[in-house]
Amino acid sequence: MNRRRTATATAAAAALTALLLPLSLTAAGPAAAAASAPSADARAAADSRRAAPELPRPTGRFPVGQETLHLVDRGRTDPWAGSGPRELMVTMRYPAQRGSGGPVRYLTGEEARLLLADRELDGVIPAETLAGTAVHARSQARPAAGRYPLIVLSPGFGVHRSTLTSLAEDLASRGYVVAAVDHAYESVGTAFPGGRVLECLACEQAEAGTPMREVSDSRARDVTFLLDRLTGRQPAWRHSGLIDTGRIAMAGHSIGGASALAAMAADPRVRAGVNMDGGLATPAPATGLGGRPFMLLGAQDGVPGGNPSWDRDWPRFDGWKRWITFADSGHFTFSDFPALAEQLGLPDPEVPLPGARSVELTRRYVAAFFDQHLKGRPQPLLDGPSPEAPEVRFHTP
Repeated sequence: MNRRRTATATAAAAALTALLLPLSLTAAGPAAAAASAPSADARAAADSRRAAPELPRPTGRFPVGQETLHLVDRGRTDPWAGSGPRELMVTMRYPAQRGSGGPVRYLTGEEARLLLADRELDGVIPAETLAGTAVHARSQARPAAGRYPLIVLSPGFGVHRSTLTSLAEDLASRGYVVAAVDHAYESVGTAFPGGRVLECLACEQAEAGTPMREVSDSRARDVTFLLDRLTGRQPAWRHSGLIDTGRIAMAGHSIGGASALAAMAADPRVRAGVNMDGGLATPAPATGLGGRPFMLLGAQDGVPGGNPSWDRDWPRFDGWKRWITFADSGHFTFSDFPALAEQLGLPDPEVPLPGARSVELTRRYVAAFFDQHLKGRPQPLLDGPSPEAPEVRFHTP
């Protein structure tokens, strides 16, 4: 696969370098890192699991169950491969009963290897270190009885759905069903059934000039198909009875956040949306979103005037809306990467907001948004600045 040389790829590479390189190698620079790094075989033989990071524990009252779905839309040709049906891999997380289920993996070894190779870190970092990141959901856990709102999560361009695990687990622990989606050929490596690992054909096509709107529009169609399969007469998920079909929303990071807006515009079942630091490749409808709430949650440079698409669409949000940024944050603040970096003692000097605080603030404000708009619980946190969160800025263009 051709290397992407976009600003997004550069930022992602920097984030992952800070996340994964040993401190001594990072300080010494790339040449010393290459000279000092032990061989892949030597690292694989070491006890990499012992050094693997752990995501912050969920804060809600429920344990979290996890299952994986493979969904095939035979009525639609894959837009990137140009042949074959459109496919999705979906991680379902849900409120579960205590003491049930087994361990789950953060990534497969091959997914981790491809992610590291894309960031030019293969041969430096064992794939098992990243793949073995400790998470808190339990596979095949018995669900906690009840009906819960559904939140769809969509990741950034080129990265795996696992990068939103800390947010997904926390929402599920607070009483939501969460469907995190990998859209075929839009990650540098996603495992599909039959031993297939699909790489990022969409990345190559975007590098060749395909507009990013085609990505967000395609993901909106993916979401409609996903909702049909989760809530239809013959649902694809055995625990679909947990989903309250009248309370569905979506959040995403980067192009995934743009896709949340695109999905709301295309499907009235999506009642609310959060865009986490994504340019709005698919514009908001000129007629608005029918009064449905939408929140822009951005990095420190996401202020008015910082992203033309946010300025363009802000007046079109015709319901409850907020424009919030975190000081000292970066594009990947809203993903797992800062938390993993902090676990390894490798914070990014260009993004001073600590990793644990990044996760805490992201979880707090996203959950408050959904608690208010899906559960009907007013959240004063969303009314304006708080002395408990001095990093948080509210903007009213």
